[in-house]
Amino acid sequence: MKLIIAPTDFSAISDNAIKYATDMATTMGTNLMLVNVYQLPISFSEVPLVTISLDQIREISEDKLAELKKKLETITEGKLKIFTESRLGDVSEEIRKLTDTLSPFAIVMGTRGTTGAGRFFMGSNSISVISKVGAPVFVIPPGIRFKPFKKVGLATDLEVVVDSTPVNKIREVVQFFDAELHVLNVDYHRRHFTPSTPEETLNMDSLLSGMNPLYDFIENKDIDQGLNDFAEKNNLDLIITVPKKHSMLERFFEKSITRELIHETHIPIMCIHHKIKEPAMAKIQHS
Repeated sequence: MKLIIAPTDFSAISDNAIKYATDMATTMGTNLMLVNVYQLPISFSEVPLVTISLDQIREISEDKLAELKKKLETITEGKLKIFTESRLGDVSEEIRKLTDTLSPFAIVMGTRGTTGAGRFFMGSNSISVISKVGAPVFVIPPGIRFKPFKKVGLATDLEVVVDSTPVNKIREVVQFFDAELHVLNVDYHRRHFTPSTPEETLNMDSLLSGMNPLYDFIENKDIDQGLNDFAEKNNLDLIITVPKKHSMLERFFEKSITRELIHETHIPIMCIHHKIKEPAMAKIQHS
């Protein structure tokens, strides 16, 4: 049975992502695992913290997870199989371990945390989670409710697409929801157009065979703004990104998701960390 992992810090932002994950799991017929990764409190001032033992912290984490599980089981009328996992450690590392062991369909997380270890929902830990795990990470803006994906955008730079496009994971989402797939490439006055671009476009079309992709070449100086504007105008339900470099991923999160996509378009992001294989695979041959 497939599994969706939903990390939580019990904040309002993560509660919204949990609700999204619950509805998504119910629709897709997967199991759901609620995960809380806690850490020992650290004081950066001369004022001593209230003494609390590690056992107490673990007990609080487990109790809150049990309470959340019971609430969700009531909402779903027991139709959804829900597991809980409470762990001490680094958030991204613990999520990676779970992903390596359980091979979930996806991780679903919010974009901002407000308490304790939940700060991982944004910033360096979010980037670390995506860069470490092999499963897709769905990043859910505040206040967004799950709805079946009818229009999906795949952002691409049309470079080494054979080696860098996680076709199976994209196909799984597109075909399950019978979604309309838009391949999005943002450029400005053909600055990124190269002699290999036409061939890469053909390669992408071969990779996405059976999904009937529509190609949208967006003219904009700013890649993030171009994606944002297109998503708004065309009512996309999901944007799929495949970051290839840490710097690009960090820029996308800090600039696009928080400032552009969240505050303006409110569109979930499916982020798939996909390493380019070395040496590069042979190009797809076209007759």
